[in-house]
Amino acid sequence: MNTLPTKNSMNGKICLVTGATAGIGQKTAAALAALGADVIITGRNLQKTEQTVRQIKSETGNKAVHSLLADFSDLEQVRALAATFKDRFPRLDVLVNNAGAFFNTRHATPFGVEMTFLVNHLSPFLLTNLLLDTIQASASARIVNVSSDAHQYDTMDFDDLGFQRGYFSFKAYARSKLANVLFTYELARRLGAGSVTVNALHPGHVATDIWKTNFSVFGPPLKWMMSFFSLTPAQGADNSIYLASSPAVEKITGKYFDKREAVQSAPISYDEKIARQLWELSESLISIRKYPLDDPNLAVKFKGE
Repeated sequence: MNTLPTKNSMNGKICLVTGATAGIGQKTAAALAALGADVIITGRNLQKTEQTVRQIKSETGNKAVHSLLADFSDLEQVRALAATFKDRFPRLDVLVNNAGAFFNTRHATPFGVEMTFLVNHLSPFLLTNLLLDTIQASASARIVNVSSDAHQYDTMDFDDLGFQRGYFSFKAYARSKLANVLFTYELARRLGAGSVTVNALHPGHVATDIWKTNFSVFGPPLKWMMSFFSLTPAQGADNSIYLASSPAVEKITGKYFDKREAVQSAPISYDEKIARQLWELSESLISIRKYPLDDPNLAVKFKGE
């Protein structure tokens, strides 16, 4: 059995890649487009998003590349993104939850959590749940959650998700990445052995723009120094592309991958009680049921040909 995707192997597949205007998200989207998929990317900036669409079309020759705008620090924009996607597309074969952020200083939010947790966990949790019926409309669909091996360096402190008792940027990032893995495993349990698989991954240590944009004047030289011992964005995207397209993982669900291999994640990530508590708290925070997708006020501009 061929375990690697081949040219045109993704023909007819509809793929949504979040945070895809740069870094591993952009490389993931481009690779899926090169395999023949209809690809929708998300970004925050209209000009940059449209430029990325043009670049992917030019590089791959695939004209079925589109974009949607959404800032994942704003849950209303995430709801609008889901509403517009459902209005434009009949199903979703692959969802790559790639959008993420690192904040060197604490930013409060109205949800009782700080901004890292909001962007990296609550927003993809909300988007996935809002699109789940569309995902389940596919004969065989995949959800790919980009986590990090950083997830092993913090716990899930439900009494202080907002880091009000002291903020440390790496611990906040680690906690949000742990939430990604807990969410992956809990969603896999809830979906069962159906037509939808969900897996998490560690992309490797990549010198992305996170390092350039969150450390003031030290950011650009920090990213430059990291580039000497870090993976390139293309290398970092390999795991995402593999989980999104390879026949080898078509039936595999509820796993954590590193270098195309299912590996053990942190022991706490297998705690089903914590996973259920995180799910219930997340659902309460985002109030999914209060925002029907047929609300006409949730439209956002759809770009593409």
